[in-house]
Amino acid sequence: MKKGYLFIILLCLFLENPGVAQERAQNPIIHADVPDASIIRVDDTYYMSSTTMHMSPGVPIMKSKDLVNWEIVNYAYDNLGDVDALNLENGKNAYGAGSWASSLRYHNDTFIVSTFASTTGKTHIFKTKDIEKGPWEEISFSPSLHDNTLFFDDDGKTYLIWGGGKLKIVELKDDLSGVKEGTERVLIENATEPIGSNYILPAEGSQLFKVKGKYYLFNIAWPRDGMRTVIIHRADKITGPYEGKLAFQDKGVAQGGLIDTPEGDWYAYLFRDYGAVGRIPYLVPVKWENGWPVLGENGKVPETLDLPANEGWIPGIVASDDFSRNSGDRDLPLVWQWNHNPQNNYWSVKDREGYLRLTTDRVDTSFLDTRNTLTQRTIGPESSGITKIDLSGMKEGDYAGLGLLQKNFGFVGAKMVNNKKHIIMVNGASEAPDEVESIPLNQEELYLKAVGDFKDRKDTAEFYFSLDGENWKAIGNELKMSYTLPHFMGYRFALFNFATKEAGGYVDFDYFKIDDQKDK
Repeated sequence: MKKGYLFIILLCLFLENPGVAQERAQNPIIHADVPDASIIRVDDTYYMSSTTMHMSPGVPIMKSKDLVNWEIVNYAYDNLGDVDALNLENGKNAYGAGSWASSLRYHNDTFIVSTFASTTGKTHIFKTKDIEKGPWEEISFSPSLHDNTLFFDDDGKTYLIWGGGKLKIVELKDDLSGVKEGTERVLIENATEPIGSNYILPAEGSQLFKVKGKYYLFNIAWPRDGMRTVIIHRADKITGPYEGKLAFQDKGVAQGGLIDTPEGDWYAYLFRDYGAVGRIPYLVPVKWENGWPVLGENGKVPETLDLPANEGWIPGIVASDDFSRNSGDRDLPLVWQWNHNPQNNYWSVKDREGYLRLTTDRVDTSFLDTRNTLTQRTIGPESSGITKIDLSGMKEGDYAGLGLLQKNFGFVGAKMVNNKKHIIMVNGASEAPDEVESIPLNQEELYLKAVGDFKDRKDTAEFYFSLDGENWKAIGNELKMSYTLPHFMGYRFALFNFATKEAGGYVDFDYFKIDDQKDK
């Protein structure tokens, strides 16, 4: 058949069914903050762990049948530790801290997650036979081994590799309760060497894989005046010696590892720093040449993949909630996380049926100090969150509403001053948060909306209110969102209530609705 006729036939097929061209997965796989992924496959099911740091519960576990469409099915822990920073007590917080990059494994019919936290000073390991339902057994030991990768070798030994620049290896005790004495050694003296000596970030984020008898160690590094880069080292023995090479450098998509499909296809899962929405995951195809994994299509991140189409991130990653609960339901669906460890006596979905009640337990000074702030990820390219709130239980000096949480936060809500309520918008993008607008409120119910635009890293947000749920008015000014290292997390929608004068006031949230469009 001549090429011209073939083109016409394909064009006709497309015009008859234009959706055909979209039946492929698109990068990014998830346009939301899902960094530091570790992925395994058990038969035909994939599981992924990720980083949520100071959030509680923590180390989300996600499930997929196709590497593209994911849903949160569990967390490795409810609370990481009972310390001031994680409890938001005594002037301390865990922003930018908590648990970092995890390593997910499946060994002897058991799922094992390792992670680490400078906040607790420990390495944490969690084990379960049922990754979707638990329960989890926790093991922890000192010290906190940075960016560790857990590895069960074929000879029955268990290892952790960790560090930055100079990578180290230790053997763990058989019950994973600590390091075997005398086993610590330097694995690679300078793992950053493949990109040279001029760099911002040395090689870190280790993930180790064994393919056809060879060991492949993935790391990320960041050359100065360059972009985040994948480095791979390989060896015939886990203890080395290792040879390394620069393996991938495109769009700053880096840090992750390898996964194969039941059909024998290979992919690298990586992530990209993408502004205020956070660090977002990508897949790139992998081919094997001369015993090395070769990442990407002609060294680039493809826009589409030969995998099933993305069906969206609602409700698997984020979801609306009307706070109505049937017998046997979780009090909170898995899409929700508390900003720090919650104070469980001061929130409820049972005190008033069909509502989330947040009660203040102390006096605070700002939105960022507020305990029992309930959050969900924002999603890109754009997303909006809407809530309806009953303010009748507020006390003098109380603030409550809907926020976009990061160091440079913003929120719309209500405050109670001189026994009168006001609708307010606060812009926290500067060191001193600015109450941009205040409007008297003469009713107890209020509808609030926050809208984020993350297209091409525009990273702006606007806030709205309504008295009837139908007619919306903009309030305040535009929030310029920015991903900051002190918080090290993408922006979150946040429901909150805090007191500045007297504890004990409460507000009731009727629902939270999230949408992947700005206006609907």
